[in-house]
Amino acid sequence: MKALLLWVLMVFVQTSEYMGCLEEERIDLLHLKSFLIISIRPLKAYNSDYLLPSWVNHEKSDCCGWERVTCNSTTGHVKELSLKIYRHIILLMITISLDLSFDAINGCIWDEGFEKLSTLRNLEILNLGYNFFDDNSILQSLGAITSLKTLNLSWNHLEGYFPAEGWKLFSRLEKLEILDLSVNYLNDTSFLQSIAAIKSLKNLNLAYNDLTGSFPIEGQFCALKKLEVLDLSYNYFEGILPPCINNMTSLMVLDISVNQFSGNASSSYVEASRTSLEYIAFSYNQFASVFSFNLFSNYSKLEVLRFNGQNNKVEIETEGSMGWYPLFQLKIIELSNCSLNKLTRSILKFLLVQHELDIVDLSHNLRNNFFVGQLYLPTLIHAHMTWMDVSANHLDGKLPENIGKIFTNLLYLNLSNNNLEGNLPSSIGGMFYLEILDFSSNNFSGRVPRGLDTGCPSLRILNLANNSFNGAIFVGTNQEILQMNDNQFTSITPIINSTVHLLYLDINNNRISDTIPRWLWNTSHLRTLVMANNGFYGRIPCELSMTGTLDLSHNLFMGSLPFCLNLPKLEHLYLQGNKFTGSIPKVLFNSSSLLTLDIGDNKFTGSISIEIKQLQDLRVLLLSGNRFTGIILNQLCLLRMISIMDLSKNAFSGTVPQCLYDINFGKIKAPSFDYFSGKVYSIKRPLGLAYTYKGFSNKDADVPSYVKNVDIEVEIKFVIKYRPSSYKVSILGYMSGLDFSCNNLIGGIPSTLGQISSLHALNLSYNQLIGNIPITFSKLALLESLDLSHNSLSGEIPSALIDLTFLEVFNVAYNNLSGKVPDMKAQFGTFEKRSYEGNLHLCGPPSDKSCTKVNESYATPRQSSNASDNKWYKVDPVVFHTSFSVTYIIFFFSVISLLYIIHYWLQRCTNLIEDLIYYCYYYYFFFETFERLLNYLCN
Repeated sequence: MKALLLWVLMVFVQTSEYMGCLEEERIDLLHLKSFLIISIRPLKAYNSDYLLPSWVNHEKSDCCGWERVTCNSTTGHVKELSLKIYRHIILLMITISLDLSFDAINGCIWDEGFEKLSTLRNLEILNLGYNFFDDNSILQSLGAITSLKTLNLSWNHLEGYFPAEGWKLFSRLEKLEILDLSVNYLNDTSFLQSIAAIKSLKNLNLAYNDLTGSFPIEGQFCALKKLEVLDLSYNYFEGILPPCINNMTSLMVLDISVNQFSGNASSSYVEASRTSLEYIAFSYNQFASVFSFNLFSNYSKLEVLRFNGQNNKVEIETEGSMGWYPLFQLKIIELSNCSLNKLTRSILKFLLVQHELDIVDLSHNLRNNFFVGQLYLPTLIHAHMTWMDVSANHLDGKLPENIGKIFTNLLYLNLSNNNLEGNLPSSIGGMFYLEILDFSSNNFSGRVPRGLDTGCPSLRILNLANNSFNGAIFVGTNQEILQMNDNQFTSITPIINSTVHLLYLDINNNRISDTIPRWLWNTSHLRTLVMANNGFYGRIPCELSMTGTLDLSHNLFMGSLPFCLNLPKLEHLYLQGNKFTGSIPKVLFNSSSLLTLDIGDNKFTGSISIEIKQLQDLRVLLLSGNRFTGIILNQLCLLRMISIMDLSKNAFSGTVPQCLYDINFGKIKAPSFDYFSGKVYSIKRPLGLAYTYKGFSNKDADVPSYVKNVDIEVEIKFVIKYRPSSYKVSILGYMSGLDFSCNNLIGGIPSTLGQISSLHALNLSYNQLIGNIPITFSKLALLESLDLSHNSLSGEIPSALIDLTFLEVFNVAYNNLSGKVPDMKAQFGTFEKRSYEGNLHLCGPPSDKSCTKVNESYATPRQSSNASDNKWYKVDPVVFHTSFSVTYIIFFFSVISLLYIIHYWLQRCTNLIEDLIYYCYYYYFFFETFERLLNYLCN
């Protein structure tokens, strides 16, 4: 009997060998394939379509026959998988952390792949950040991974709302502790109810979304007693932060900055978390009440306090009652744009006992505050301090002499826009780690301490502009940006002859009288050089190399521009207000990157070269105040990106080009207009400066938002509305104008000028233009200034011009216009009599002549103060000679025709001619005989 049973068992085992692999293992292998596909798809080196092609989901497919699979011939179990090239992925089957961030997983979600993640029973951390998910149904797949403790979906394209079913499944993640949904496009807050059901949640990050409405929704979040980090920053939440937030007894980080929360800021603090709260940020909301630091006096663990206001609406009282002493030691404090201590009128005493400060930002507290007077410093060395910004306040007096010894490790110091005075303390020259120093817009005077160049080897950015410093400017070896403009410096000298790091040098408006220093010629990285408003003289050296901005305006340079000047990558060239002569060298037109060309108010001569058409990216062309002659070339119309063109105060002749409407004049806001922003160098945070909150979430508490771009303060001048206006390059994208005034232009005004719909200013005054004012000018909807005065224009002023609602300046004085002045409506109601004077036949207000009364004797128009002769009228010589010749020819041929037709008149005319000849003969004979007789008698 036993032998029989043994024989049956052997037969069964042999038979089962041919039944194939086990179904459970076949399904697991298919799950593995799905997971391999989703993991390999983002990698361009692999083609997932050819991955394990024999592994198919078919009932008759035996997994033991699949490639790279080996089964036990007896039991049918899979005993070996030959997947060495995928071993790094196979390990995921037993891992607890999976990082798929930056894998460029975009488009829809492959449900068959993400659903299989649920088989990773040990998976606790899943990072899917920095992908491009655009299907919110991903939650239905992730909701099955019940072992998750950390889930990162930040920096994706999740937007709108989530399906309710997806969030219902998502709420099953009962072990989830960290959830990061930051930097998406979420705007519906209904999903917050499902998140509130995850009682284990400790860290919730919803920053940088589009969430609106009040928070929390009906108070569910207040039940999350384990929550330690709550980041709602950069959303559109509004209303008050409800008092029930006090139920969150474990809260360590609370960031609600950059929202629209309102109400009483004092009621928003977290009383229940006084023993745990370490980081609090209320910046840039709509709070408009008094906030007292008394509320935080017992928060012993508080390290970061950010309460930057908006327009000084928030009143901050930093000092408590008598004997108040804070238990916390702050590392970061930001109180910019606030009203400090308006009620107590006390200085910031509590800062003197904060010995672990790293970042201090008290900037822009200009209104309704008591942050005035001298700058008080602590007596102990603050070795932790790396960032200090107290700019734009009412500080005055002198800087303490020991400032450089108190803040020995300071990387960034900004005291700009105050009323500080006196000499700079010599101790600043010993701040070894200092990288950025900004003392601009104060009343400092004297010489700059030499130690700033030699004792601060890390100094990269130095801004001492708008003070009264004198003496020499010393350029350090590592300095990259040097702003010394608007002072009284008399010379500039480098520490060594090579300044290889210098990118930006601004010494505008000083008292330097010299040639361009030779050491500047070979500064290979120099992008911006501003030397305007000094006494520089001589010639521009051919060796000068520049890739961004060169401003030599308002100096004493003379002679012609060198033909060897080679600036192929230059973007802005300003030579205005010098004594340059000769013609514009053609090599300048090889600067294909040129955006601004300002050579006005010099003594250039000749005509404009046709090579100017090569400057295809040019935005601003200023040639006014020179001695250019010839016609205005049609090639200028090829500069289609021009926004401002000024050819005034020259001797151009000919007509106004018809093709000017082809030019952009600001109509197209091309991306290249970004060049006008003046960004030459983006200031990153100082090297090594990155305070990171050492709490549960590693909440980034980096440096304040001073990090900005250096703006080129160069301006261009363009006459508009009767006055020369200065425009910084940063706003030229919003201004457009055309000025051909004070030339010798003739002919009519092209009607095509009315097609330049984006034009803001048009000036054709002081020429010899004739004809009518084009009716098309009524289409210049953005026009602010129109000056056609001192020409010979005739006809009526188009009444349709009253539709120009932005027109502030209108001048047609001293022409030959006639008819009724446009109704004094809209903007035309603001124009005075002087806008129309000097036109004999104009009538109606504001002129003195009534259109209903006929005046037989017209008064002679008042003489123009700028007329070149003593006549009140102007005669076009071309028109006069043409009309005289045509009249003479018509009269002559008319007489000949009459004599040919009427023979009697012809006969009479012939006899008359004969009689005239007879009389002339005897008249000549009589006088000749009389003259001879008279001469005979006299002799």
